[in-house]
Amino acid sequence: MSTVLPHPIAPPPRRSIRELPDELISQIAAGEVVERPASVVRELVDNALDAGATQITLRLLAGGVRLIAVEDDGGGIPMEELPIALKRHATSKIRDLQELESVGTMGFRGEALAAINSIADMAISSRASGQSSAFLLDGRSGELKPVARSTGTTVEVKELFFSTPARRKFLKTDATELAHCVEAVRRHALARPDVGFAIWHEGKLVEQWRACPAPTSLDAISERLRDVLGDDFKDKSVAVDYLSSMRDDGGQAVRVWGRVGIPDAARARPDQQFAYVNGRFVRDKVITHAARSAYEDVLHGQRQPIYALYVEIDPTRVDVNVHPTKIEVRFRDSREVHQAVRRAVDAALAAPRAAAAALATTSSSAPSPAPEIFKPNLPLAQTLPAQAAMHFVAPVTHRVSDMEALWPVQPAAAAMPVAPTPAPATPAPAAAEIWPLGRAIAQLQGIYILAENAQGLVIVDMHAAHERIVYERLKTQLVDARITSQPLLIPVTFAATPQEVATAEAHTDTLATLGLEITPFSPKTLAVRAVPTSLVQGNATELARSVLAELAQHEASTVIQRAQNELLGTMACHGAVRANRRLTIDEMNGLLRQMETTDRSDQCNHGRPTWRQISIKELDALFMRGR
Repeated sequence: MSTVLPHPIAPPPRRSIRELPDELISQIAAGEVVERPASVVRELVDNALDAGATQITLRLLAGGVRLIAVEDDGGGIPMEELPIALKRHATSKIRDLQELESVGTMGFRGEALAAINSIADMAISSRASGQSSAFLLDGRSGELKPVARSTGTTVEVKELFFSTPARRKFLKTDATELAHCVEAVRRHALARPDVGFAIWHEGKLVEQWRACPAPTSLDAISERLRDVLGDDFKDKSVAVDYLSSMRDDGGQAVRVWGRVGIPDAARARPDQQFAYVNGRFVRDKVITHAARSAYEDVLHGQRQPIYALYVEIDPTRVDVNVHPTKIEVRFRDSREVHQAVRRAVDAALAAPRAAAAALATTSSSAPSPAPEIFKPNLPLAQTLPAQAAMHFVAPVTHRVSDMEALWPVQPAAAAMPVAPTPAPATPAPAAAEIWPLGRAIAQLQGIYILAENAQGLVIVDMHAAHERIVYERLKTQLVDARITSQPLLIPVTFAATPQEVATAEAHTDTLATLGLEITPFSPKTLAVRAVPTSLVQGNATELARSVLAELAQHEASTVIQRAQNELLGTMACHGAVRANRRLTIDEMNGLLRQMETTDRSDQCNHGRPTWRQISIKELDALFMRGR
């Protein structure tokens, strides 16, 4: 059976090269700048903020399709500059390449107003500071006439996409477009607590956020976060304020501040993740990955953390001229930013929440000293030589899970274990008001510790809590550990990309620290000759590729730490006290005191919570007291 070939498509007739008309050029540019009404809102609010506005009001009709009006009380535009404002690449923000490389304003490209004017019916009314009256510019006709207005600017955009009706077909319902417009203003509001915002739709007030009285403080941002994102975000997050060390060249350090959610506040979708660079909302993979990696030890499964992070960096070290929407940036040293964000978030999450809450609610009196009764004798710390401990690899090798490493083995008939050290007196009930996790009162089903504190009842998962304590101690002891490796009898080869080959050659020492030996087999092939002892049975090719991908994108120390933590997590799980282990009251109190001083003790290293608080109010509700 013969195959019928399709007729070749005839090339179009040659057409002469001509310059496009300005209006068509602007309409083409508008396709990148203006995707929907929210794009217009973002650009106009950018301009209002650059003008020094302290109050911005947005008015919408039909989700912004029929009308978008942004009114501000900024410095205004002089009458003679109004016609120029609608020309392509006309801006007051930059003058030369040097200013472009250190942009300090929200807008700078000089194409937004021209693009919007080409696809909508636009008018600008403005009164500059010191000007006797305001003037209205009609974007269609170019007519300029005096109007009544106080100092500031109002931009009205009517019938969006009227000149490009095909674009209207891609818009969603009015409710959906309105939601996107509100989100655009919300992103600005989170970064500018010094500015008040109001959103009106169809004549009804939709959202309003008033300016904070002291906008430069961290408390102002926290209050704006509460106003915009709700009490739940504020109550389930902790403050971040981190300043990196000065660079070797004497340049400015990177500051990271804001608030990050506690692990319990994580969500199924990343819909409450806000990142800003020098006040500009961005979607950046470096910041997103750095923030998420700080949650590795405390977040369960694929849950997404919530955060509002503000990165301040020398403007010359970040390129904001990456995309017309200005929502993407490129850092000159992405590893510097990644390291700063990760360390900032990690430090904020490390402090136990119970201790922080107690510090905020109790007096300055010092708490009673913690009992020393609960001190697991970790083999790495006490029974192995220091050098051997540094090369510890397989959990089963040293029997970390044995109960002998925790407490002396008790006879089968013994109901309670004998304390390894003299037991201190049982804490007085008053201690419950001082100790964040309170005073132990009982053990439930050999799994949970019940404790009483000033707020009510505390329930602790003793295995999860002890697992975190052991894990953090192991991490401290093995800061400079080198994971031992197992040579493969037959090296595993795989076809590698040029980047993988270059990464393997550049990070030989780092790979060795991870227990990996990956060498070139040919110009396009890599050979895995050794893997970590505990991963001998795994897929060597997948392991090698994943590690090389991490090294290509992130700093070596981060990759090493992540690999070590996975091994130590397995060790800690085996080394923690098991369920059905009967503890004395003193041992329970000892565990509670250690939790209060151990970093990240609110979650085990699998991301599950270690304790829960039930308030007296909640207990009263269970028994309908007061009804």
